[in-house]
Amino acid sequence: MNSHPSSPRSRLYAHIYAVVQGIPAGKVATYGQVAAWAGYPGYARQVGYALFRCRGEDSAVPWQRVVNAQGSISYSPFRLGSDQWQRVLLEAEGIRFDEKGRISLQEYGWLGDPLILAQFPPLQPNSDSF
Repeated sequence: MNSHPSSPRSRLYAHIYAVVQGIPAGKVATYGQVAAWAGYPGYARQVGYALFRCRGEDSAVPWQRVVNAQGSISYSPFRLGSDQWQRVLLEAEGIRFDEKGRISLQEYGWLGDPLILAQFPPLQPNSDSF
């Protein structure tokens, strides 16, 4: 993995973290929204990879506020219990889940902050690669 501070992956992760840090408590965004707002449309999976690195109680990045396009937590056996921790954190922020474990994106979805999103112009074709 290329982890040099100026590497494309480092820039991608920095953009993702900046967007996610702008999501207010009590709101959520989808992986795809975060990718697009960070200037990387179509990179939803990379948002998941970046946020996986942040999981923990003392992370400055509110990773728990990013869910899948159905408004659900994306469960994985590789997260070692952080899936349930994500739900606990979201419920503590006042977010409610329906009987199928989904969050109403209409009610709790964040629409973005123009001041934050303006930092990340749309990605130019072939300008970044891994």
